[in-house]
Amino acid sequence: MTPVSTTMSSSAEMISARLERLPMSRWHIKARVAVGAVTFFDGFDQLMIAYSLPVLIPKWNLTPASVAWVIAIGGIGMLVGALGGGWLADRMGRLNVIIVSLALYAVMSLGMAFTDSLMLFLVFRFVQGIGLGAEVPVAATYIGEITKAHKRGRFVLLYEVIFPIGLVASAIVSAWVVPRFGYQILFALGAIPILLLPALFRLPESPRWLAARGRLDDADAAMRRIETEISGRHGELPEPRPIVSAVAVDTSRGRFIEAFQGVYLRRTLMLAAIWGSAYFVNYGIASWLPTLYRTVFEVSVDTALHYSIFTTVAGLVGCLAVAFLIDNLGRRICITSSMVLCAALLFLLAGTGTGSAVTVLLWSAGAALFVFAVNMALYVYTAELYPTRMRAIGCAIGGAAGRLGIIVGPLVLGGILDAGGTLTLVFGLFGLVALIGAIVVGLFATETREKTLEEISQ
Repeated sequence: MTPVSTTMSSSAEMISARLERLPMSRWHIKARVAVGAVTFFDGFDQLMIAYSLPVLIPKWNLTPASVAWVIAIGGIGMLVGALGGGWLADRMGRLNVIIVSLALYAVMSLGMAFTDSLMLFLVFRFVQGIGLGAEVPVAATYIGEITKAHKRGRFVLLYEVIFPIGLVASAIVSAWVVPRFGYQILFALGAIPILLLPALFRLPESPRWLAARGRLDDADAAMRRIETEISGRHGELPEPRPIVSAVAVDTSRGRFIEAFQGVYLRRTLMLAAIWGSAYFVNYGIASWLPTLYRTVFEVSVDTALHYSIFTTVAGLVGCLAVAFLIDNLGRRICITSSMVLCAALLFLLAGTGTGSAVTVLLWSAGAALFVFAVNMALYVYTAELYPTRMRAIGCAIGGAAGRLGIIVGPLVLGGILDAGGTLTLVFGLFGLVALIGAIVVGLFATETREKTLEEISQ
C-alpha cells in the first residue's frame, strides 16, 4: 500500500482524497451488503402492515378511516425516526444509529406478532416506525460517504435496490404466509435482522464523518483499516490527490436551521416537495392496494396478495433501471421524467382503468415502476446536496418529508373512500401530486453527476 504520512492524513480534505483514490473493491461490496441487508429487512417490515390488513380488518372490525390510521401510525413513527435519526447520526455516528434502529424495529415487529390488542399493536407499530424511519436515510448517508464520485449514483443505487427487493420479498412471503399461518408469523419474521448486528459491529465508522467531527486520528485509523484490506487485493494504491478547488471542510457541528439558509434553502425546499409527493403517491397506493382488491373488487385474500406482488416487482424493475441510468442521464432528468411518466399513467388509470381489479393492477404497476425509481434516486441525490457535517440532517429532512407523505397519502385515500368517493378521484389526485413533484424538480433541482461530495457542498 502507498504509505500515507501523518501530515498528509491530518486533515478532512486528505481523508476525502484518500477515499476518492480507492478503487471499487470487495471491501465496498462487503460494506454495501452488510448495510444493505439491514435495509432489506427495513423494506420487508415496512409493507407487512399492508399485506396483513385483509386479515386485520375483520379481526378488529376496522372502517376505512380506522384502516387509514393503522397505516398512518407507522408513518408518524417514521417521521419522528427520520428527524431524530438524522440529528443523532450527525452527532453520534452513522453506524451507531443504524444499529440502534435495527434493534428497535426488529423487537417491535416481534411485539406486534404477539399481541391481540389493537391499542398495543398501534403502539408497537409507532415505535417500530421510529426505527424504520431512522435507518434508511442514515444507511444511505453512510454508503454515500464511503463511495467516490465516479459512478457514485450507480454504486449507491445498486445498494438501495435491496430496499425494494425487501418490499418484493414481503409481498411474496405475505402471499404465502398470511392465508396459511396468519399475520402473526409474518411479523415474527420481522425480528430476523437482529442476526445482522455482528456484521455491523465489524464495519468502520464513516471516515468522512469522523473527519468532519474533528476526530482526525479516528478517521485516519478507519481509513488505514480500509486501505489495508483493499491494497491486499489490488496492490499499491495511488497517491491521494486533494481537489485543488475545494474549500476547507467545515468541522463545526451541523444545525437543522442551516438546511434553510443560503444555498441550502432552495435545495431543502425542492427536496421536501419531491420526497413528499413521491411518497404520497407511492405509499398511498401501495399500502391500500391489497385492501382495495379485497373490498372494492371482492377478490380473495390470496388473489389480492398475489396482485400486490406484481406491483412491487414492477417497482423493483424501475429501481434497477434508474440505477444504471442515473450516472449517464443525471439526477434531474431521471427524477423529473419518471414523475411525469408516473403522473401520465395515473391519469390514464383514473380515466379508463378503474372498472376491474386487473386494469387497476396493470396501470398501478406501471406507475409503481416509475415512482419506485424516484424513491430510490432520492436517497443518493439527497445525500449529495449537503456537506458531511450536516449530511444526515439534510437526509433526515428529506426523509421526514417522505414520511409526511406516507402519513398523508393513506389518510387522504381512506378519507375519500369513507366519504363515498370513487377510485377515479383517488387516482386522479395521485396523478396531480406526481405532476407537481415533477415540475418542482424540473425547475429547481441542482445537477450533481460525477462531482465529489466536497465540490457539491460549496
